[in-house]
Amino acid sequence: MTTSVIMPAFNEEAGIGDVLATLTRSPGFGPDLRVLVAANGCTDRTVEIARSYGVRVVEVAAASKPAALNAADRLADGDVRIYLDADMPVTATLLRQLAEAVRRPGVEGAVPRLAVDASASSWPVRAYYAVNARLPVFDRRLFGRGVIALSAEARSRFDRFPEITADDMFLDAVVAAGEKVEIDAVLPVRAPRRTRELVRRLARARAGNAEFWRYVRSAPPGHRPPADPVEGSNTWSWLRDVVLRSPRLLPAAGCYLLVVLLAEGLRRSPGWTARSGWGR
Repeated sequence: MTTSVIMPAFNEEAGIGDVLATLTRSPGFGPDLRVLVAANGCTDRTVEIARSYGVRVVEVAAASKPAALNAADRLADGDVRIYLDADMPVTATLLRQLAEAVRRPGVEGAVPRLAVDASASSWPVRAYYAVNARLPVFDRRLFGRGVIALSAEARSRFDRFPEITADDMFLDAVVAAGEKVEIDAVLPVRAPRRTRELVRRLARARAGNAEFWRYVRSAPPGHRPPADPVEGSNTWSWLRDVVLRSPRLLPAAGCYLLVVLLAEGLRRSPGWTARSGWGR
């Protein structure tokens, strides 16, 4: 059985080589794992580097992640699709575990367990993730991981990715709560080193989430994904579900709240859009 691994990439020459090397040189990598790199709007050596690893590359003129996902999807085959961010180094073993999960009856979407490494980060960044990692909004969800596996059934539920940047939110809404699993495999992710970088990253995420909910509200009923009603329900989750249960995290919560407020201020600033630097 074949698994298509779709990787959109925008000016990723600095890191895509390491990601593809980790994957293609890991034990268990074979021709049944078909990697498609969708280079969109690239002005650097992303295409050249990707092709040097023997993977298929599709070039899209516009710097658009949805366009990249749709272009690669048209070329993909097999019974499983795995959507992988170009800065997420994963092994063939992890991808096979995800594929095996969505081949089980009743499972249509799968993600690994996320482990954020903030050991090299500033103390405000570490404090932010001390709270963020405990938020229940990520439980049994597909977003925020950088890699998502979908069954053929789940992929058949939509024609194409909409023109929004929060593609992981969209895929999460396509799969019902009881159809999602988090496999028993850890995906380590390095946290931003500086607070300014974290604020920018969070601003992009919050802008993308807001864009997603605008799409849900405006989409015709026949095209609206069966999104779970999580919007607005987690505004005070950091306090209710984290700090009140672990009062020792109160100092960290101050940093968490400050970062969130700064990010929200940035995403509401003139000229800011959900596409501001999505690729990095």
